[in-house]
Amino acid sequence: MARVVLASALARWLAPEASSPHSGDAAGGEVVLEAEGRTVGAVLDGVFEHHPRLRGYVLDEQGAVRHHVAVFVDGVVVHGKRLDHEVGEHSDVHVMQALSGG
Repeated sequence: MARVVLASALARWLAPEASSPHSGDAAGGEVVLEAEGRTVGAVLDGVFEHHPRLRGYVLDEQGAVRHHVAVFVDGVVVHGKRLDHEVGEHSDVHVMQALSGG
């Protein structure tokens, strides 16, 4: 299973049962979940299955990763926010808010 690390700012979009055995807190208030999948999209679908409110924050109406969300797999940014980006069985997938502004 891939390990999905959600930035602390995303925790408010999780279902109340986010403290169930499949999740835990990482350093810095991050939330750690596990999900099956061979691609970023499949892994995120596994997370959204248990936390449907998170889907609308991470993905837009067309199912693409929103412009204010960044996704990293094993420490490498997913360029183009491609949902078909491969994920290994023991990969770490980080999802966080992208910083912008001036």
